Amino acid sequence: MTLPIELEQEDDGRWFGVVDELPGVMAYGATREQAATATRALVLRVLAERIEHGEELPESLVDFMAVRA
Repeated sequence: MTLPIELEQEDDGRWFGVVDELPGVMAYGATREQAATATRALVLRVLAERIEHGEELPESLVDFMAVRA
């Protein structure tokens, strides 16, 4: 189970993180670490909203989030 975060630096020095499996997830930070932390937090919020609204989860999380009998 993985949701890789890609981190890149803008020309102005800011960092941002994106998660390809969750379109629209992008967060900024002044440092690489801040961008990674902000992106992780946003991923958790997006996943919680998807679960609450009955939406599908990324394929890499289906087994991780499976309900066991």
